[in-house]
Amino acid sequence: MQKLLLLEDDLSLIDGLTYSLKKNEFDIEVVRTIKEAEKALVEHAGFDLLLFDVTLPDGNGFALCERIRKAGDQTPIIFLTASDEETSVIRGLDCGGDDYITKPFKLGELCSRIRALLRRSNQRDTAAGVLQSGKVRVNLAEGKVFLAEEQVDFTGAEYRLLCLLLQNSGSVLLRSVILDRLWDGAGNFVDDNTLSVYVRRLREKLEKNPSKPEHLLTVRGFGYQWKE
Repeated sequence: MQKLLLLEDDLSLIDGLTYSLKKNEFDIEVVRTIKEAEKALVEHAGFDLLLFDVTLPDGNGFALCERIRKAGDQTPIIFLTASDEETSVIRGLDCGGDDYITKPFKLGELCSRIRALLRRSNQRDTAAGVLQSGKVRVNLAEGKVFLAEEQVDFTGAEYRLLCLLLQNSGSVLLRSVILDRLWDGAGNFVDDNTLSVYVRRLREKLEKNPSKPEHLLTVRGFGYQWKE
């Protein structure tokens, strides 16, 4: 489940957004001031996307975005604002924002923009040599896997399986497709039983409770799915 931070001080809008985003399977944390947002960003790292109102009781979302970008954080940011003036749009994008949606807006449109931005962000990470899902990060250039910034050791086949799952996050991969992809061209054949062993090992290394996985899911009769 992808984690979003919502910075908004309008209680009626917060209620509607929280309900809609949770129905669309997003994990959402809500803050109402710049100070609370800064605290959340420090204490709860790993947000996949940030939703910022512009006008807030103790500052504005543009200034917060600028500080985040100067710190080197490239987490996608969408601004939610009542102003559709061109100067506001330009400022929002120039300070490092990725998208801009004007109130009132349709919740379905917001969810579509969030998904589109998350897809683009994942593509940029892959092009930069990184695969990431929540606390799991793969440095493709070095062949290293990290869980919450702590390196985890994988065998070659386990590593290839994890990369394949992350590259197809959200999609169901047939067992036959996985077996074909894990064939390494050197005669090291992976059979169905061995695949089950690799899946169990990945769960033991990456899941909080391997017997009740939250991310590496079995789709009975088909194969496996990596879920954010």
